[in-house]
Amino acid sequence: MALLDILLEGDPRLRQKATRVRAVDNSLRDLAEDMFDTMMDAPGIGLAAPQVGVLRRLIWVHVPANYHEDEEPELSIALANPEIVKAHGRVLAYEGCLSIPGWTAEVPRAEVVTVKGLGLDNRPVRIKARGWGARALQHEIDHLDGILFLDRVEDKSTIMQVPEEDTPDAAD
Repeated sequence: MALLDILLEGDPRLRQKATRVRAVDNSLRDLAEDMFDTMMDAPGIGLAAPQVGVLRRLIWVHVPANYHEDEEPELSIALANPEIVKAHGRVLAYEGCLSIPGWTAEVPRAEVVTVKGLGLDNRPVRIKARGWGARALQHEIDHLDGILFLDRVEDKSTIMQVPEEDTPDAAD
């Protein structure tokens, strides 16, 4: 597999809406695998296809078990055409982004989400996630609509620059 270049804030492709996937084929599976390798190498816990210059509705989320002590099981999933079908609760937490290295801010997100999409086997998937898994799914789905985490910040005073090695990798 190959490591892909991650687009940085300012690249207009990050602000475009990604197109729906008609069917998961071998080329999309290969892209998903390359995205996974790129995300793990970065390191991050999520990556959306637009972040690597592919305007397709494909994300990969990989949140280790007990990430930041949230007591949730591991969530590792690639989804085509992911869509939030239910969301409830509201939590604030700091996020970072592989496309905006060195910056973090407090972002409100739903505490629990139910997401549907297509798995890499072309079968419908429906998952319920909470904690960092829910946050990462929301963050990556935002990327598919050209939304960056800084767009979601309500209290601009929480935006801060941090050394790149200390940037939170949530959601990506």
